[in-house]
Amino acid sequence: GVMMVQGVATDAPVIGEIKPLPQGAGDLRAGDRILSVGGIETPGYDDLFAAADRIEPAPLVPYELDRDGQRLDGQGPFPMPPIVDAVQPRSAAADAGLRPGDVIVRVDGQPVYAFRQVREIVTNGDGRPLRLGIWRQGAELQVVLAPRRVDLPLPEGGFETRWLIGISGGLFFEPETRRAGPFEALRFGVEQTGFIIRSSLSGLVHMISGAISSCNLSGPVGIAETSGQAARAGLGSFVWFIGVLSAAIGLLNLFPIPVLDGGHLVFYAWEGLTGRPPSDQVVRFLMAIGMALILTMMIFAMANDLFLCP
Repeated sequence: GVMMVQGVATDAPVIGEIKPLPQGAGDLRAGDRILSVGGIETPGYDDLFAAADRIEPAPLVPYELDRDGQRLDGQGPFPMPPIVDAVQPRSAAADAGLRPGDVIVRVDGQPVYAFRQVREIVTNGDGRPLRLGIWRQGAELQVVLAPRRVDLPLPEGGFETRWLIGISGGLFFEPETRRAGPFEALRFGVEQTGFIIRSSLSGLVHMISGAISSCNLSGPVGIAETSGQAARAGLGSFVWFIGVLSAAIGLLNLFPIPVLDGGHLVFYAWEGLTGRPPSDQVVRFLMAIGMALILTMMIFAMANDLFLCP
């Protein structure tokens, strides 16, 4: 098995490590506790995220800080700048060569200072190609990409289709973390596994009904490509992908299809209810049907990877 140990953010927004940005960190330092930004108090991370949605985007914004017990005012980066925290495998951003740590400084020649500005441009652009100015390790480069329609699972079930380029954003700093207790870590793992299972079942139902694209189903080629991109994104992304893949395969194995473990459980349930196992002829017939279903699904998934949804 594989286990990943990861700390959780402290309750108050305390700066752990400031990410590289073209405008620098201003007056902020690692260890500072953010008391307010743009005049909005930020006792917790939810308040900091809410402030990022309310204040006017700018290269530097006013902060009130607690540094070693002393309150002081200063200037610092916008809370959620247009920095690429992660790149979704097999996305427009991945195909265009965007990397974690890239900072989007312009979209179609217009300066942007907040991640929400990029999100709004992509959402309202109806898929038109965008020319991005990217700041990467002190150099600026140009990237052209076209957003793609993506089916996103919702926490309450179902899917939402949106235009996306395949990046996620975050704060301008890595939060100071603390070690999670065993029960807290277990609860988080159970919650995430439950979300993956619900999303997988909902996705299958919506694909069968035609509500979302069948391109959401990938085969060995797509899985290999996605795992390679996750590995290049870092160890954390790769381990997370392996966990998601393991949960999805485990769920598939429990489907009531005879060649899978779920099918054997159906046979055992039948024997428990009737007092006798199904006949060999019935078992062979159902096994053949199950194998045909699995092979058909594999062929369809590989066709998606190679021909239908490259």
